[in-house]
Amino acid sequence: MGRITLLRHGQTDFNATGLLQGRVDNPLNSIGILQAQKAAQMIGPVDRVISSPLKRAIQTAEVFNTKIELSEQWIELDYGDWDGTPVASISKEVWEEWKRNPNFAPPNGESLYKLGQRVRSSLESFKSISTEHVLIVAHVSPIKAAIAWALGVGDEIGWRTRLDTASYSQIRMDKGLPTLTKFNITHET
Repeated sequence: MGRITLLRHGQTDFNATGLLQGRVDNPLNSIGILQAQKAAQMIGPVDRVISSPLKRAIQTAEVFNTKIELSEQWIELDYGDWDGTPVASISKEVWEEWKRNPNFAPPNGESLYKLGQRVRSSLESFKSISTEHVLIVAHVSPIKAAIAWALGVGDEIGWRTRLDTASYSQIRMDKGLPTLTKFNITHET
């Protein structure tokens, strides 16, 4: 059976201070670098590494010492005008609308529905893996969309899940059928 391991990048200063990061190309902070190293030890060897093109994901992927394939399909949700905004500054009413409506998009940003489409498109190419262990290093929103795909549910499930920095989740592929086998595993779990 093939495996897809979904690894969220390590911590950045934006994560640590509660800012929406989106497409802002921040590097890992010192904690994030340590988290990435520990995640690599837990995950072990992989056959293939795919990464979002954002710096924080690439830095996390580099610790696996395997050729990295960059993929725009795994880039973080585009928060548009909200990039760099404190999470706490988004009104409760806006959060509720966002949770209710997968087509909602921040001003000049991307909807969860659109993000889910691009992630699912990428995942379809992995349905035929039989023994390969593929590592995808990405961000919270694309990983939640991948989990929704594995579970056969809509992207709104993402609002009911939590993914810590440098956590990994795993999908087993058996005859083209995905099964979620691990979720939000960290070195502290």
